[in-house]
Amino acid sequence: MNFSKRIFTGIIISLLLIIAAASLGSSGISLRDTVLIISHKIFHLPISHDIDAKNVSIVWLLRLPRVLLAFLVGGALAVSGAVCQSVLRNPLASPYILGVSSGASLGAGIIIISGIAVPFLGAFTLPFTGLIFGLLTVFLVAAFSSSIDRTMSNNTIILCGMILSLFLNAALTMLSAVFSDDLRRIALWQMGSFAMRGWPSLWLLLPFLIIGITGVFFFSKEMDILSFGDEQAKSSGVETGAARKKLLALCAVLTGSAVALSGVIGFVDLIAPHAARRICGSNHRHLIPMSFILGGSLLVLTDLLARTVVSPSELPVGAITALIGAPFFAWVYFRRRRSQRQR
Repeated sequence: MNFSKRIFTGIIISLLLIIAAASLGSSGISLRDTVLIISHKIFHLPISHDIDAKNVSIVWLLRLPRVLLAFLVGGALAVSGAVCQSVLRNPLASPYILGVSSGASLGAGIIIISGIAVPFLGAFTLPFTGLIFGLLTVFLVAAFSSSIDRTMSNNTIILCGMILSLFLNAALTMLSAVFSDDLRRIALWQMGSFAMRGWPSLWLLLPFLIIGITGVFFFSKEMDILSFGDEQAKSSGVETGAARKKLLALCAVLTGSAVALSGVIGFVDLIAPHAARRICGSNHRHLIPMSFILGGSLLVLTDLLARTVVSPSELPVGAITALIGAPFFAWVYFRRRRSQRQR
């Protein structure tokens, strides 16, 4: 099966999963009714009179924007993971080691504790602040790494990211200890959730997603070359330091915007790129769209489990992805060690 057929198959499966997720929940709505409701809202097709107006509101105002947001967040995290693994040449690398989630969590914690609301942002003050802090964290990692090592080697970037993550997590822990009344809200935000996310959240994410994905596609050839190592990249005329800075900034845009709107959701950025490489190989023009589709589908399925397993209550999405991702992380690690011993 060629790449076009694989992408087409992935898109069809994703659409079916999105429709199924919009149908399932504490208030069961048939797939037929869900399709009719979506068709009516998007294409203004006539809707059957036997469909309750309440079900129309549930699908269009509550479930569909939540499912689509989960898909876009999963896609953004997966693409960021694919970029980090290629640029850092480490199959266990993820944008979270760059401190994005730690920075976004600290920004969100400050807003939760202070109760500040920017007038023209309103309810979006929290996610917007999380995004800004996440971006600033990655820029600090890049600046610190380049000041220590002008070539910005992989190990330097990873080490700087881990140091800054530990520092920011410690700062957030101190704030939580001092302002213990807000500890529950901070903890819930860090666990990750798509509850009560409507169309405005979707529109807020979309421009950052377009900028990030377009930029990553623009540097797809450079990523193909960087995956062979710095020496090979330099001999091919690629400025490794500048390329890494730009790609890490794009990762920050994708991951920061995703984390700011959903909270911290781990392991999607690790699982989806590995699965995508198994399906379509390491060519980034193929890897990026396949990672996006698989990451989005995985997070839609995870969110569906989160809101249906103990319905009407919800489980944290981040906890479910961790239950799936931690064994996968261990498998990748030990598989890599085994292959290194056999060489």
